Amino acid sequence: MKRPERVAVIGVGILGACVGWNLSRQGVRVVFIDAGRPGESVTNWSFSWVNASNKTARRSYFDLNVAGMAAYRELARTIGPDSWWHPSGHLRWADDAAAETTLLKTAELLTGWDYRVEVCTGAEVRRRLEPALTLPDEVLVVFYPDEAWVHGRHLVGHLVGRAVASGAELRSGTAVRDIGTGADGSVRTVALSDGSCLDVDAVVNAAGPRASHVAGFVARDLPMRHEPGAVTRISCAQVPVRRAMHAPHIEIRPDGDASVVLHSREIDALIDTGEEPAELARLLHESARHVVPELGNSRITETRISNRPIPADGFPSVGAVLSVPGYYEAVTHSGITLGPIIGRLLASEIASGKREAMLADFRPERFSL
Repeated sequence: MKRPERVAVIGVGILGACVGWNLSRQGVRVVFIDAGRPGESVTNWSFSWVNASNKTARRSYFDLNVAGMAAYRELARTIGPDSWWHPSGHLRWADDAAAETTLLKTAELLTGWDYRVEVCTGAEVRRRLEPALTLPDEVLVVFYPDEAWVHGRHLVGHLVGRAVASGAELRSGTAVRDIGTGADGSVRTVALSDGSCLDVDAVVNAAGPRASHVAGFVARDLPMRHEPGAVTRISCAQVPVRRAMHAPHIEIRPDGDASVVLHSREIDALIDTGEEPAELARLLHESARHVVPELGNSRITETRISNRPIPADGFPSVGAVLSVPGYYEAVTHSGITLGPIIGRLLASEIASGKREAMLADFRPERFSL
């Protein structure tokens, strides 16, 4: 397939922004399309933790996430870290023997894979890293110094702004209502809800939770999981923690100078029972106060429930769908970690037509077999 001249990127979260920015750097004309505003959907409502320590189910997936971490460091050097990049490491500990054993086994595995790991005591963590925490002196805490958190909305804004300054087009506040194909089955047009129709050579489906719906426009069946998650932001006069952490029952990270983000898989399990978002937020806040007492004086500002964009087998769907020339997918959970590396690799594939070996296990065609 010849190099496309104009590519529509559908969905402008972290993945869409990274793909589009990389394409624009290679001289491809990009049209960003988003039903809302760039970076304000799932990207803005995730835990936004850059890591590979939680990605050990398959070695190739771990390696892709490690490459994602390296791509972030390169991106920070290229565009500047500004307010989006926070490479302060990550803490994790458990409150029962079985969970602690699993945590330490994972740490041992990661050490064998040349991933940096430090095992500390609770007393050491309070003295050296996070004095505001309440945790037993003797509890073992795993510290991953190379991990980070990202302010996704700020990063998306930077990347889209740079792409637009280089000639890309942004269509926000309008949804895709159809993708047209030519007689040979290849992508030709994108019809929008504002009544306009764009002539394109290719589309990238980076629509997150709506990716399956967008795939349907080209008669593509993209199976997705139903896994909603609740994220709460609380405001603080002064943020008492410096880094992302997985404490027992609660995940906590800073979100700038006056805000903290809270999430919990245990609380997520209550979503489908019909529990109201306000009650989910209260439970998250209560759990967080047990770990960081200073958060007891904070105020819940907003809670959002979003469906995570996870393909059915739990792994990314990235690359061309060969049965529809010009149609590409960039759909995955862990979009925050993987955005820069998937953006670079997929943009290279689109511009050159050559398949990247690192994406071999994550091709969309596995769902067509």
